[in-house]
Amino acid sequence: MGDIAGNVELARKARADAARQGADLVLFTELFISGYPPEDLVLKPAFMKACDVALQALAGDTADGGPGVVMGVPRQNDDGRFNAVALLDGGKIIAERYKVDLPNYSEFDEKRVFTPGPMPGPVNFRGIRLGLPVCEDLWGDFGVCETLAETGAELLLVANGSPYYREKIDVRQQVVIRQVIESGLPIIFANQLGGQDELVFDGGSFAINADKSLAFQMSQFEAQTSVTTWRRVGDVWFCNKGPMSILPDREEADYRTCMLGLRDYVNKNGFSNVVFGLSGGIDSAICAALAVDALGEERVRAVMLPYHYTTQESLDDAQACAKALGCRYDTVPISGPVAGFTDALSELFEGTNEGITEENLQSRTRGTILMAISNKFGSMVVTTGNKSEMSVGYATLYGDMNGGFNPIKDLYKMQVYALSRWRNANVPAGAMGPSGIVIPVNIIDKAPSAELRPDQTDQDSLPEYPVLDEILECLVEREMDVDLIVERGHSRELVCRIEHLLYIAEYKRRQSAPGVKITQKNFGRDRRYPITNRYRDR
Repeated sequence: MGDIAGNVELARKARADAARQGADLVLFTELFISGYPPEDLVLKPAFMKACDVALQALAGDTADGGPGVVMGVPRQNDDGRFNAVALLDGGKIIAERYKVDLPNYSEFDEKRVFTPGPMPGPVNFRGIRLGLPVCEDLWGDFGVCETLAETGAELLLVANGSPYYREKIDVRQQVVIRQVIESGLPIIFANQLGGQDELVFDGGSFAINADKSLAFQMSQFEAQTSVTTWRRVGDVWFCNKGPMSILPDREEADYRTCMLGLRDYVNKNGFSNVVFGLSGGIDSAICAALAVDALGEERVRAVMLPYHYTTQESLDDAQACAKALGCRYDTVPISGPVAGFTDALSELFEGTNEGITEENLQSRTRGTILMAISNKFGSMVVTTGNKSEMSVGYATLYGDMNGGFNPIKDLYKMQVYALSRWRNANVPAGAMGPSGIVIPVNIIDKAPSAELRPDQTDQDSLPEYPVLDEILECLVEREMDVDLIVERGHSRELVCRIEHLLYIAEYKRRQSAPGVKITQKNFGRDRRYPITNRYRDR
């Protein structure tokens, strides 16, 4: 975000590539010059000026007689600040169009920084009348596409910043088909690629012909410049030639989203490598695989932090996982530091019973050691809590929650297991890690445990994860009433307990590291509950 010079260079390279392939026009994605979503950066006059200078420079490039450009860019004038697209050709800005329907739901918050644009008309590009709606203008009910058709547009080119969530590609195609039916025009849907904080944009650009057939389909999670050929048949344009990529299935798409989100967060924020605690459990193991796949084994450091309750099985599993992935593996026992804290607090705690406080000292000692490694060597700490744990507060502030980014923050526990099995059988495109079993089978098969006391398992204090995950999905993703969840076969006492845990853990989630959005409602951008909240559904 905000790397305007870098985005300009990417645009120039893409245009040159398109020119070599004989393109007439290059369509870029929503707010390509600034990055999307820019949030409050667009409130800064210097930032808007830099975007304007970049747009003018790109417009000047088109004086070479090569392809024209449709470029997403924030624009400021006397009427307001707009989410815009600009048509560049012949060395100048031919036209600008502004986003009409500003989304203000889920991860979107555009009304606070942009002004809604007027209803647009078509623009003329080399004798063809193009409609240039912007993202939500396609998704909403303002009638933008229909209006463009009524005012003479022949083809709709839509710049999008549509972030990933599971099976989103099907939702996009249904949205476009609906607009094709209403407008009678073919629609090209160009989508952004890359990670931006919690959001991952998966690409997957496509087009739908006027007869509702799929005109072309570009791949997900891969940067491409694809040239498509269009011809006019009577009064209607049809795609004569374009890519037809096979899209990944759900597990692959989820895994590659986590991988891309981690890679871009680390690289775009200037970290040379990452470090994390490798416990011998499933969550840290899949994070290890994601880190090696995203960054390469030489940039990944795993640290086992054993205590009295760490089993030999966990030591063996962690070492086997690091060996399979080829990453650096260190062991730092925490018995001494924990004893130091215990001794320091002995007088203050005299007469009290041991319990969660002492368990949390183990986690906080581990967190302190990982942060020390981070400070000393400049590594970013990857934190490894899954969505099930983050939902019910099964995590320790300033302990295992320490870290800069969490690639599995929006994956429920059973989804972690599913993706671990998938990764053992597959190597995703673009991965830098090895093939074969990279997460030892015993890690997947054994009962999960934080190992904070003898013979502990997660199910000592939580229901079985399939049950927990279903209740949480009902509460978080679907916002279902307790009565309706009980009707699905769960005990009222359990549902109410999980709801209570969900609400009282809000203060922890507010202090947690950002993580990749996978579901339709992640913690953070999508779900904004008050910390001070005494409401319960009774």
